[in-house]
Amino acid sequence: MGIFSRTTEQVPCTVEVSHRFESLHAHVRFNNGAVVFPGDVVLVHGAPVVAAYGEVVIEDRMATITRASGIERLWTRLTGDLGFMELCEFSFSDEVKL
Repeated sequence: MGIFSRTTEQVPCTVEVSHRFESLHAHVRFNNGAVVFPGDVVLVHGAPVVAAYGEVVIEDRMATITRASGIERLWTRLTGDLGFMELCEFSFSDEVKL
């Protein structure tokens, strides 16, 4: 991995989409043990996986991982906390709106 260059790799993966009352989630597991790092981009190939209410759908797919360059990885680490704090902006109020 270079400081300015990106690399890509094709990996087999398992996609799990759950649309149940107990659990609403979508997970991707890389079957070869690949790990995604800050700044990396993952593209899962194929049509969107759709689960009807009450279903869990599990499919094997291929994915492309585009590895961030050294500079992109550093930038993501330096600015990542700022993006997280943006997600944490919330407030509580005891006013009841009618």
